[in-house]
Amino acid sequence: MARVARKAAAGLAGLTVLTGVLSACGGGDRSAGAAAGPPRKGGTLRIVGSSDVEHLDTASANSAGSYGLTRTFARTLFGTRASNVFAETVAVQADVAARIPTRENGGISADRRVYTVHLRPGVRWNTEPPRPVTAADFVRGLERLCNPASPSSGKGYYIDTIQGMDAFCRGFARVDAKDAAAIAAYQNEHDIPGLRAADDDTLVFRLRRPVGDFLNLLTLQYTAAAPREYDRHLPDGPEFRQHTLSNGPYRIAEYRPGRSYLLTHNPVWRPETDPLRSRHAARIQITLGQDSPETVQQQIERGDADLSWDQPVPTAALPRVRRDRRFAIRELPSNNPYLVFNTRSPHNGGALAKPEVRRALAHAVDRSALVKIVGGPDVAQPLHTVIPPGTTGYAPSDRYATPGAVGDPGRCRELLGRTGHRDLTLRFPYRTNSVHRLIAQSIAANLEACGVRARLTADSGGNFYARTISTPEQARAGAWDIAAPGWIPDWYGNNGRTLIAPLFDGRDWDSGSTNYGGYDDFVVNGLIDAALTAPDERHAAGLWQQADRKITQDAAIVPLLNRSATLFTSERVRNARFLPTAAGYDYTHIWLSS
Repeated sequence: MARVARKAAAGLAGLTVLTGVLSACGGGDRSAGAAAGPPRKGGTLRIVGSSDVEHLDTASANSAGSYGLTRTFARTLFGTRASNVFAETVAVQADVAARIPTRENGGISADRRVYTVHLRPGVRWNTEPPRPVTAADFVRGLERLCNPASPSSGKGYYIDTIQGMDAFCRGFARVDAKDAAAIAAYQNEHDIPGLRAADDDTLVFRLRRPVGDFLNLLTLQYTAAAPREYDRHLPDGPEFRQHTLSNGPYRIAEYRPGRSYLLTHNPVWRPETDPLRSRHAARIQITLGQDSPETVQQQIERGDADLSWDQPVPTAALPRVRRDRRFAIRELPSNNPYLVFNTRSPHNGGALAKPEVRRALAHAVDRSALVKIVGGPDVAQPLHTVIPPGTTGYAPSDRYATPGAVGDPGRCRELLGRTGHRDLTLRFPYRTNSVHRLIAQSIAANLEACGVRARLTADSGGNFYARTISTPEQARAGAWDIAAPGWIPDWYGNNGRTLIAPLFDGRDWDSGSTNYGGYDDFVVNGLIDAALTAPDERHAAGLWQQADRKITQDAAIVPLLNRSATLFTSERVRNARFLPTAAGYDYTHIWLSS
C-alpha cells in the first residue's frame, strides 16, 4: 500500500525503475488480460489453488491470499488502486472515506496529532434490512484488533500510534478468549481514548505523536469496518466464518473450510459509492486443495480454470509461457522467502538463541540455487538485507558475501565449531504449496553440507502461518527451529515501518505475532521508536537502515530472495489489474469474454 498523495511523491522516485522493469516483464496492455472493448457482465471467475486462508476475519487476516479475498467484501477507510503500472498502486486513495484528510481541508490538525475522517454516503451492509456503514462500525473494527480469541498480528502498528490503545489492549488480553459475549462486552463497555465516532459519518483519531504513515495504516484490511452482528461470534471462529457480512461488491455465499468459497453479488453495493472496485463476474468460485502448481497451471492453460489462488507459474513452465500473452511478471519488492530462526527453541541446548550460531548458519545458504528454483533472474534476485530494493531504508549490503551468492558451507562448519554446537538437529516445517518444498530441501542440503541435520515436515499454508510459527507456545516448546516464510510489505512508498516493526519488535511477541522467532533486541526496539518519530522520511530511512544492519549482524533471519510475482490467466480473462498487497490480480475488476 502507500502514503498520502504528497508523501507518495517522495517514494515514487525510488519506484520509477521498478515501473520500467514491470513494463518489460510480460503482460502489460498487450496481455490476454488487457481490457478489450466494454466490460462483459456475467460468468463465473474460477480460481484454483492450495490452502485456505489462515484467517478470514479482517481483524487478524495477514496473508496475501486473505488480502485478495477480503478486498471483495470488506472495505476500509482508505485503500490503494490496482494497476499493472507499479507506481500507480502506491498512493493512498479514499475508499469509504469521502476524501483524503489534509491540513488544508481541516482533516489534519496543525500539530499533526488529530485526524478527522468523514465517510462517503451510500455505503451499506447487506443486512436485513440493509443499513449504512457508520463511524461506529470502524471503531468496532479497530477495537477488535486486540481481541483475545484471534488477535491481529498488526495490532502493534495501532498500539504504537493511537492514543490510549495500549491500555485498551492490555485490558482486553485479560478477557476470556473463549467467551464471545465477554469479548463483545469489553469492546462495548471500554473506549480507546484516541478513537471516537463523533457522529454516524465522522471519525476522529488522536495520535500519541505525529507519524508520517498514519493514512497507510488505515488502508490495511485489519482496519475494515465491522458490523455489530460480529459481536455474536468468537472472532475468526467457525461460526464467524459462516456469517460474514459485506459492504463490498461481493459476498461470501458459501464457505466450505479448506475446500472452497463461492462469492456472489452483494445486492446493496453500488459502483458510484466505490472508487477502488468494480464488479463484472456474476460469481467467483475459489476451489482449494490443489497443492501442485503444475496441475493448477494445466487447468488454466486448458481453460478449466481462470486464475491461480496461491500458486506461481511453475518454474518448468516458464520457458514455454514467457511469450504467451496470458503470462506476466509483476514487480513485487519483498523478502520472499527468508529463513527465520526460532530464538526461543529449547533444542540443541538453546543454540539458536546465540547470534554466533545463527551467523554461522547464515553462511551456508546457496541463494543462487533458490533463484533457479523460483524461475531464474527474471523472477528473483538474491537478497542480503531485511529491506528489499525499492523500499524505504534500503541500502546495499552483504555481511555474509560469497561469489555468486552460492554460500560457503566450509565457513559455516568452521564458525559453528567455534561455538561448541557442532551437532545440531533442526526441525524445519515447510508449506506444501508452490515451490516451498523444493526451497526447504535446498536449504536442508546446504545445512547438511555444514554438518547440520534438518528434519523436514510438511505443513499446509494456512496452518503454517496461523498455528505453527505464529504461536509463542509452539516456539517455546520447540515445535520448530527454522522456517522459510515470506514477507510482502503491507504498503509501498514510505514503508520502513512495515518491513522492520512487524518482524523484529520484540515487545510485540505474542499470539499471532509475525516476529515468528521471538527476536528481541533493545537497540533495534529503540531504533524502531526513533524511526517512527523521525521528522521526515529521509531521517526515518537512515534509522531503518541502522535497524537492518543490526538485525543482519545478529542473523535474526537470513534474507533470501527479492521475488516478483509470476501470473498466468485463462484466455477469457480481461482487465486483470495487479494488486501488490495481494500478490495477484484484483478479482473485482476482471471480466470474462464469452
